[in-house]
Amino acid sequence: MCALPAQAASAPGAASAAPGHAVSAVPATPAVVKATTPAAKAQPPASRVAAAHPANRPSTPINAAEVAAPDAAGVVDPRRAFLLRDVFARDVTRRLKVPAAEQRAYADRLAAALDAHALGSLSGEYVVLVDRNANVQALFIYFRATPGDAWEMIGASPVSTGRPGEYDHFITPLGVFEHTPDNMDFRSEGTQNENHIRGYGKRDMRIFDLGWAQGERGWGKGGISQMRFQMHATDPERLEPLLGIRHSKGCVRIPASLNAFLDHYGILDAEYAALVDSGKSLWVLKSDRQIMPWAGRFIVVVDSQRKGRPAWSPAPGASARAKMPAHADTAD
Repeated sequence: MCALPAQAASAPGAASAAPGHAVSAVPATPAVVKATTPAAKAQPPASRVAAAHPANRPSTPINAAEVAAPDAAGVVDPRRAFLLRDVFARDVTRRLKVPAAEQRAYADRLAAALDAHALGSLSGEYVVLVDRNANVQALFIYFRATPGDAWEMIGASPVSTGRPGEYDHFITPLGVFEHTPDNMDFRSEGTQNENHIRGYGKRDMRIFDLGWAQGERGWGKGGISQMRFQMHATDPERLEPLLGIRHSKGCVRIPASLNAFLDHYGILDAEYAALVDSGKSLWVLKSDRQIMPWAGRFIVVVDSQRKGRPAWSPAPGASARAKMPAHADTAD
């Protein structure tokens, strides 16, 4: 749950996300998914992005139009979606080296979660998977070309999800969440809160707003309340080094470089692209973006129930923990 008073967010010409949370008596359930047909993908711009980018944009040039170009038979090979593996490896600075067996295990978890929400045949679009388990705290990007294929990993990064124990802290909810313009994203202004923390990260970072969700309260006697579920960057100097442990108020904190990767290549922007195709102008989408034709719209949160921390997902070291500012857990 990301409370906007902690840090301002820019939203010219658009309403910002609702602050705070409201207590609800609804029992805990996974997120309800809208059963919609996959949105049409936007045609990416033909221009090549320059190699020299600001720090909050990908540094590797890629021509999305060339990646999505049809072959002699007029068919775009969906397996080209895996070309983003190399881009992820170069542009995302906080990465996890997940062993092949673990990649397959998480592919199975993803398939089971999608199947449980009547999305078992989903294919041809990227999907983001988050393991909220306290011993893992990781995000994975997956893709498969057809329903008969196995899900394959594009890349993985450390994250921070909800840490129980204090008032207003939720345990990040499980389920399949749809990223839709019905809950319009916005961008960080990079301002500091009263504790000198940039809870949404540096200026221009995108806040992926997933709307209201039923979250388990991590304080008092527990129970269920409405929480505003978001995925966003965090303070680059003070809090990003702490990714890998539960540390948020319920949202998913991600590295700035991963935020820029998701934003620039439209990994979760299928429904945003459909609006653009219909003639709408969306201020939150940058003019130099290169939305892939395999843009997706689902974020899946699971809990692997691990009892120990795997070597491939190390916890922050002592030096990072030593720099933890006071009240850092109230940043979002």
